[in-house]
Amino acid sequence: QVQLVESGGGFGQPGGSLGLSCAASGNIFNVFIMGWYRQTSGTERELVATISSGGTTDYADSVKGRFTISRDYAKKTVSLQMNSLKPEDTAVYFCSFRQRRNVLAKYTDYWGRGTQVTVAS
Repeated sequence: QVQLVESGGGFGQPGGSLGLSCAASGNIFNVFIMGWYRQTSGTERELVATISSGGTTDYADSVKGRFTISRDYAKKTVSLQMNSLKPEDTAVYFCSFRQRRNVLAKYTDYWGRGTQVTVAS
């Protein structure tokens, strides 16, 4: 099992910045992917950004150039720096963690409880 603890988020103004952090603990393998997804009421959870244990990143087109994801491999933490915030960034943000024991195994996904981000003037 892997446990995820999120921090950060809250209220921000359009054009402003907010940060999110997530720490993973438990039975963690050497290779994993951490990231952030977000969800608003009545919509499906969508990708925001992910980063692999090797440092490869992936971003949703809607946040490219504004959000930056980073990770500390030793501490098993992932952070999301959100700049140039827009009202449409308002959502519940979920930390995600996925890993598999080896290349033949299936991935196991874990989720944080979610943290609210609200962008309004």
